Amino acid sequence: MSADPTTVLAFETDCHIFSGCGFPAPSLWSFIFDPIAGDADSTFYFNKPMLLALLSTIVVVGFFWMAFAKPKVVPGKLQMVGEAGLDFVRNGIVYQTMGKKDGEKYVPLMVSLFFFVWIMNLWSIIPLAQFPVTSIIAYPAALAAIVYILWVSLTFKKHGFVGFFKNVTGYDKSLGAVLPLAMTIEFFSNLLVRPFTHAVRLFANMFAGHTLLVLFTIASWYLLNGIGIAYAGVSFVMVLVMTVFELFIQAVQAYVFVLLACTYVQGALAEHH
Repeated sequence: MSADPTTVLAFETDCHIFSGCGFPAPSLWSFIFDPIAGDADSTFYFNKPMLLALLSTIVVVGFFWMAFAKPKVVPGKLQMVGEAGLDFVRNGIVYQTMGKKDGEKYVPLMVSLFFFVWIMNLWSIIPLAQFPVTSIIAYPAALAAIVYILWVSLTFKKHGFVGFFKNVTGYDKSLGAVLPLAMTIEFFSNLLVRPFTHAVRLFANMFAGHTLLVLFTIASWYLLNGIGIAYAGVSFVMVLVMTVFELFIQAVQAYVFVLLACTYVQGALAEHH
């Protein structure tokens, strides 16, 4: 679980309904962790989400290294799983969005983004970890910034300064009198709103999912007293339901994040008319 002191208190003490103990609802502290090494005032600071992000990197790199270090014509089980994951992102996302010709170059990046985001999401339901790294805005923001910088640089490289301006403003002289307004809206939408929504979409879904899991988990324990036991059972069923639902959402959010990344890159490479 998280480092929320009220949550820890609920599980370490006899804090139940009708016992005079108030319900220890999830709070901001559910997303704040004490440092594993260093402290908040030092130049070196390392906490649980950072550790999970590092482990995510090791898991993704390690898996694909083992799967493709010695590829065989007749693949083994690990290579088959690796190829299935690679083909899913390459054929199901990159090629479908960007086409084979333009997309092939970006397959390694998009595969890395997909599995990195997915594993960081997946920690939410892994025992002992039980925290989705992407529920902290800094991590989705950093990944969205990578995509944003790539999109801007590719647009400049492909179209030049004038072409870049037309690309991000949606310049179309056929719009007539509303062209200035349309260009202003497109400019702010592409340069400011786009990276923000790209990061927040992932963050908000993981933040909400983790909050609900923590809420129903605490409620299951809190209601274990007297007549509340019946409600505790319902709450525990909701924990199971939410866990299965989170499995689905975690994969979907990784898919959506990469799909949007591919869409942005495709827009940078497309000819402006």
